[in-house]
Amino acid sequence: MGLYVETRIRAGMDELWERSQDPAQHQRWDLRFTTIGYLPRAEGEPQRFRYATRVLPFLSVDGTGISAGERHRPDGTRVSALRFASEHPLSLLAEGSGYWRYVPDADGIRFLTGYDYRPRWGGFGALADRLVLRPLMGWATAWSFDRLRLWCERGTTPGRALARALAESALRALLSAAALLYAPLPVALFVLAAALLAPPLPGTPAARRCLRTPPGRSPARAPRLLSTLEPS
Repeated sequence: MGLYVETRIRAGMDELWERSQDPAQHQRWDLRFTTIGYLPRAEGEPQRFRYATRVLPFLSVDGTGISAGERHRPDGTRVSALRFASEHPLSLLAEGSGYWRYVPDADGIRFLTGYDYRPRWGGFGALADRLVLRPLMGWATAWSFDRLRLWCERGTTPGRALARALAESALRALLSAAALLYAPLPVALFVLAAALLAPPLPGTPAARRCLRTPPGRSPARAPRLLSTLEPS
C-alpha cells in the first residue's frame, strides 16, 4: 500500500469501531470526505457506499465503493477493507483500495490504515499526484486520525477540534505578522520559527502525532479480506 498512517487510541473497541465504521460518524472526523452514505444491499453481500468530497465551496467530486469488515477474529483484532472509484471528470483519483486494522494492546488500540490508488490524466496526473495530492492525502489522513483520537479519548467533538485548529493557526499567523511588522529582525525570525515549528496544543489535532511508515522493517500487508471484494 502506498500510504500508511497509524495512531494509538485509548478507547473501547466498540466505540472506535462505531465511530469509524458508521458513515454518519465517519464523515464527521475524516477530512477526506464530506458525505458518506450506504447504498441498499441484500443480506450477506458486502456493503456498497457513495461518497463525496467538497473541493471548492460550490464544487464536490463523488465516487462509489464497496466495503466489508471482520469484527470477530480469533486474535482479538478487527479489520475492514474497501475498494473505491470515482468517475467524476475532475477527480484526479480514479480508483483505489485500502484497509483499516484495529489491534488492541496493553496501552490502547493501534488504529492503522494502508491504502493506495491510481491517478488519472496520464503523465500530468502522475506528476500532480506525486507533488500535491499524495502528500495532501497522507497529511489529511493523519490529521483526521488524531482528530478521531481526541474525540474518543477527550470527548472533543470533531467540530470543536476543527475550530481549535483554525483558531490556533490564525493566532500563529497573527503573531508572526505582528512580529515581522513591529519587532526587530532577530526577534521576528525567532517568533516566525516558533510559530512554524512549535507543536500544536495537546487539544488540537496534529498529523505529526501519527506514524507515517509501518513500525519495524516489514512492509504493511493488506488483509486477505480485501481480495474478496470486487472492484467498485
